[in-house]
Amino acid sequence: MTLKKIKLLTLNFGPQHPAAHGVLRLILELNGERVIYADPHIGLLHRGTEKFIENKPYLQSLPYFDRLDYVSMMAQEHTYSLAIEKLFMYEITKRSKYIRMLFLEITRILNHIMSLTTHALDVGALTPFLWGFEEREKLMGFYEKVSGARMHAAYIRPGGVSQDLPLSLLNEIYCFSSAFEHRIKEIEELLTNNRIWKQRLINVGICSTNFAKTWSFSGVLLRSTGIKWDLRKNTPYEAYRDVRFSIPFSENGDSFDRYLLRIEELSQSNYIISQIVNNLPQGSIRNTNFLVKPPSKLEIKSTIQSLIYHFCFFSNKLWLNEGEVYVGVEAPKGEFGVFLISDGSIVPYRCKIRSPGFFHLQAINYLSKGHLLADVVTIIGTLDIVFGEIDR
Repeated sequence: MTLKKIKLLTLNFGPQHPAAHGVLRLILELNGERVIYADPHIGLLHRGTEKFIENKPYLQSLPYFDRLDYVSMMAQEHTYSLAIEKLFMYEITKRSKYIRMLFLEITRILNHIMSLTTHALDVGALTPFLWGFEEREKLMGFYEKVSGARMHAAYIRPGGVSQDLPLSLLNEIYCFSSAFEHRIKEIEELLTNNRIWKQRLINVGICSTNFAKTWSFSGVLLRSTGIKWDLRKNTPYEAYRDVRFSIPFSENGDSFDRYLLRIEELSQSNYIISQIVNNLPQGSIRNTNFLVKPPSKLEIKSTIQSLIYHFCFFSNKLWLNEGEVYVGVEAPKGEFGVFLISDGSIVPYRCKIRSPGFFHLQAINYLSKGHLLADVVTIIGTLDIVFGEIDR
């Protein structure tokens, strides 16, 4: 009896492959078309963002965050602003909190439309991509009206937001929100009960609850394993206590569940937007106290004195708190966190960024082992990775 010799094939998937979602290089060990081992290689986009931030004044570092996850721009700059406000014990106005929440949920919809429709495109469905990007154009128009930029907004700043909403913008957002639920249903009609779509996603890339917790999963990937965890509910920030919404979760942990959760999150974000539009409080968009923890012996008696101390604060490294903080928020892809250490100077002593995609990508071998080569494309799509935040 002669034994057959099996020859494994080593295949480079990416970094130039369109389904690699950036510059991911996967080295796949294949037995025929079945995956034996998947080894992700990153670093091709590395820009040294954290080290750049450690050599810039706090406010000058803000635009770097727009360029991390460049599909969820305001969610990144928001986390950094929260970290600075926590470090310097700075309270913002109620109106600015609501405006932040409004654009955070707009950003969540922007992200999920991109994730869902490009995933469908990877699997072979073109129409959702065309329909979804029409809605994204409207949302990016809202970005442009408040910041002047469609992508890299730098709109959420420490202390509030950079400027108030234009007069007609709330009406435009209301009209979008009223019609958007129907757009979600149109995409669902194409995909949710589609025979090919279900065959490609159901029982593909199954993740267990224990694995999700062990490997620090968050966001949709964690909730798809049965864990009802959302930082907007579990550790509320801004004014999320004041709005009503549900946390969708499931228990199968496969690619189809992750798709369904993102569809439901589109509806929940749209519901939050409609509440904010109807209940946006009046008032200032920025805290007018320009002094961050001034020395107790100083008494500010005039506007000109306040202006002088404000100038000194930004130019001469005065009155900065020393210490360290970590702030994590429920970004569209999961828990995005910023860790800052201040030594009292005008630049951070240390900045460490926690990007959810970095943790999710580590699981690619676990999720794809035993599946076919075509299933790897499906799994990468449901991980919702963007390499700007992974490589940093």
